[in-house]
Amino acid sequence: MDQEYERRLLRQINHQNLPTEGRLTKSLGAACSPASVKSGDRFIPTRAGSNWSINFHYANENCRSPAQNHKAKDASSDSSKDAAAYAALLRNELLGARIETVAEPHADDRRHDVLAQDSYSLFRYTVHTKRVPCDRSNEVSPFSLSPLSNKSHKLLRSPRKPARKISKIPFKVLDAPELQDDFYLNLVDWSAGNLLSVGLGACVYLWSACTSQVTRLCDLSVDGDSVTSVCWNERGSLVAVGTHKGYVQIWDAAGGRKLTCLEGHSARVGALAWNGEQLSSGSRDRVILQRDVRTPPSAERRLQGHRQEVCGLKWSPDHQHLASGGNDNKLLVWNSSSLVPVQQYSDHLAAVKAIAWSPHQHGLLASGGGTADRCLRFWNTLTGQALQSTDTGSQVCNLAWSKHANELVSTHGYSQNQILVWKYPSLTQVAKLTGHSYRVLYLAVSPDGEAIVTGAGDETLRFWNVFSKTRCTKVRQNGRPVQFISFLVTDVPFAHVHSCNY
Repeated sequence: MDQEYERRLLRQINHQNLPTEGRLTKSLGAACSPASVKSGDRFIPTRAGSNWSINFHYANENCRSPAQNHKAKDASSDSSKDAAAYAALLRNELLGARIETVAEPHADDRRHDVLAQDSYSLFRYTVHTKRVPCDRSNEVSPFSLSPLSNKSHKLLRSPRKPARKISKIPFKVLDAPELQDDFYLNLVDWSAGNLLSVGLGACVYLWSACTSQVTRLCDLSVDGDSVTSVCWNERGSLVAVGTHKGYVQIWDAAGGRKLTCLEGHSARVGALAWNGEQLSSGSRDRVILQRDVRTPPSAERRLQGHRQEVCGLKWSPDHQHLASGGNDNKLLVWNSSSLVPVQQYSDHLAAVKAIAWSPHQHGLLASGGGTADRCLRFWNTLTGQALQSTDTGSQVCNLAWSKHANELVSTHGYSQNQILVWKYPSLTQVAKLTGHSYRVLYLAVSPDGEAIVTGAGDETLRFWNVFSKTRCTKVRQNGRPVQFISFLVTDVPFAHVHSCNY
């Protein structure tokens, strides 16, 4: 046999006995020889259709737990001012931006505001023919140990406003047995003398925020009557008590004695409002009576405009106009001389109990509707125009403006039972507070304007710090200045006191 033929035959037999992978490897090696195709062993994928901003975002989110993401968001919101200051500092040193103060960041507009502050570019392609005068104020002193410019030093020395935080839990909780779950009543009020009056069943109790002492002012059970409203006068010396039988009693808080009892209503008195020495009372008999406590009871003014029960009354800060809300879904505005309403608003679709005049803008009135309405509405009573409105999602029970800032707080019933703090005029929610298990029907503001107390049908009173402290407010009580900072003293039970640490 020819040797060349024998060699080719053995090679063919060996090739047939090789495994499939070996044959594939040899065939691939023969097909992709270096002489035909030049390639390496490195695989480079195509990235033409990749969205790297989304990919990196998902990668960062997936490597964190939900709790870590929540903490990261809180940390980023708390350090927003630090980030803005650091960005301004970098722009000063790298781009010569000459920023001396940092504006307060506002959510998503922070980055755009910082970018808009500076018109300097990182790269310049134009040649300035004029020589720019040297800015001596931005030079660093040769004796300074800091590499930062004078503008950056001013930026770092600029005052920093601390971030505002509102506690989500009340700092005090008091039991209030027999606190009625009735939307049309007003059973809680806070006096200028730092006394809280609460109507519980047939009795009115006074709780001192300074000493936590509780005293019973009156008991109407001997007459078979019950308390339907309480209201302090502006000086905090007299408290008016409306009753279920239609009487209005005036009590001296310091002496604990009844001064007078006013008649005139034929049904329960659910709303009271003082205007100096004059007292306005709204009743289920649809009538508003205005009486001067210094004159005989016969001298009264009868205001008739509502077709159902009057459940809200508030005098304007200038003592010239009275706003009244009723179960007929009407909001009326009266002046001090006319017997007919000067303005009437009918936009609400449910009872109007929540009424509040703005102490910051003359003629601005806020109102809230009941379960079928759920809206906050704002009115310009100088022109009679409706300004704006927002749907709160639940029944609006009370409204109160902050004394120091352009903010207001609202309490709600069906179905959220929450407390909301709003910023006006943007109507953005500053805080949402929960804790009551029933409708938050009662609201009063502390005399210093920093704390509020809320009451509900769950028979509890809860104290919250909602408004910012801008100054130390003092009033005089019995000739001595009193500071309203003593809420955290040892509590004497109202009925029973809950600890704040829960």
